[in-house]
Amino acid sequence: MALRFVTSNPRYKLLALASALMLWGVAHGTADIEQGFDIPVAFTGLPKSLVIVDQNSDVVNVRLRGSRAGLRRMTTEGPQYVVDVSGARRGTANFEVDLTRIEFPRGTKAVSRSPSNLLVTFEPRATRVVRVKPDLSGDPAEGFAVVGVDLTPREVRIEGARSEVRRRGEVVTEAIDVSGLEETVTREVKVSLMRSNVWLVDDAPIEARIRIQPVRTAKKR
Repeated sequence: MALRFVTSNPRYKLLALASALMLWGVAHGTADIEQGFDIPVAFTGLPKSLVIVDQNSDVVNVRLRGSRAGLRRMTTEGPQYVVDVSGARRGTANFEVDLTRIEFPRGTKAVSRSPSNLLVTFEPRATRVVRVKPDLSGDPAEGFAVVGVDLTPREVRIEGARSEVRRRGEVVTEAIDVSGLEETVTREVKVSLMRSNVWLVDDAPIEARIRIQPVRTAKKR
């Protein structure tokens, strides 16, 4: 009896199954759900005389309510929250987060945001010429020593937040490995600044000539 029920009227059973699956898909595709998204903050119009040295957040977390399809579009489209700082001055400025400026996918609605305000600190920009110092690591081969390092150029120009630039008398290269060297070599290296508020005006590589010589030992009598 059960076998007869399963095999009878297969066309209608398949149609009923397809309809049920379609209704299930529609129900799960349109039912509203909530999901959080981190939207990157981008600045525009920064005056050339200023540098951004601090901000309380580099993303705005937005919680959206909407259909699964709408939320999937939000994931792939990836909007930015753009802040116009063209009128900024030295010090800390407060920018209210206005979600109406973001175009969310159709079928979604913002229900919350964090933070509600962006605190951005600006500092005057400055430049300075500083000397370059080599950073050596390792030891030459036994019986050899580093007798000098010639850098070209020996000075570079840095730019960035004035307070940080004024504190810099020199910059250091990335580590130059001299392990096992038995002769003079030339390497191209970068300058390591280790600060996001300062950068090189020209970030071309530094040519480092590491001079290696045998170590002289006293003759036995």
